[in-house]
Amino acid sequence: MHGKLCPVRSLLPVVCFASCFASWFASWPALSAGLQSQGQTGQPTLTPTQAQALVQRALATESLAAQDLGHAGHPMRYQLHKTSPNLTSTKEIVETHDGDVARLLSINDQPLSPDSEQKEQARLQALLDNPSLQQHRKQSEDSDTARAMKVLRVLPSAFLYEFAGTGTASNGTVEKFSFKPNPHFDPPDTETGVLTAMAGEIWIDPVQERVVRLAGSLQQDKEVALGLFELDKGGWIEIEQADVGSHQWRIVHMKLVMNTRVLIKRKSSNSVQDYTQFVPLPPDLTYRQAIQILRSLPASPSQPSR
Repeated sequence: MHGKLCPVRSLLPVVCFASCFASWFASWPALSAGLQSQGQTGQPTLTPTQAQALVQRALATESLAAQDLGHAGHPMRYQLHKTSPNLTSTKEIVETHDGDVARLLSINDQPLSPDSEQKEQARLQALLDNPSLQQHRKQSEDSDTARAMKVLRVLPSAFLYEFAGTGTASNGTVEKFSFKPNPHFDPPDTETGVLTAMAGEIWIDPVQERVVRLAGSLQQDKEVALGLFELDKGGWIEIEQADVGSHQWRIVHMKLVMNTRVLIKRKSSNSVQDYTQFVPLPPDLTYRQAIQILRSLPASPSQPSR
């Protein structure tokens, strides 16, 4: 409901960045207020070699963290508030080693009607009665994450990174880099080929060597699959990540604007997603236990704060 999301299980800017653009082909169906840009006056400048090295170390950290999340080592419960031009929804999501389980809490910031609530409870009951449904969802999550990881691994070589000054975030100073396609990068497949048309910015916490913010846009129309599929110039994605507790870094905000064409059919996407109220869970939690947790929640969600 409310469209396909980037896989929440990845929960890392570079992974979801890769997955969103890769998933458009696979499934075809602004600056944050917390970051303030500063000029380079009086700030030490990183050489191209130093800039590339810091970015590579940060992306390596994200790759290791993504693998850890892929094994459900640190599951979380959280709320996802998604807004698009025609619909707003709030879901409670619980991560488990059996895959994520969600409960729809509200539509257009209003509690579900009795009929909609009954249908949502019936959907959760169907997951309990038919484990194959959850297995299918888990397989889809794993497939999305595998595509995302494939792109994540080539990000250090796919772009050229240039130091662009410093910024401040809630946890201190961050280093800002611009990136553009590396003309020597030879994409090994369709998903990574999309990167040859992208440019943008990446913000890194130099102490923890984690990605804090990533924003990228398509600099030109990009055709793939012999022209059967096209991503329009100007599409962009903006993602913010933060430590949500116990040194666990997750996506907390994402905005995606994309226009696509498949054969002769065009599709537009314009959505904002906010992830809030993270609560750690036991690593051995099953999807059945997750459903029990979701069913015990009140129907009216808390409003996200930004």
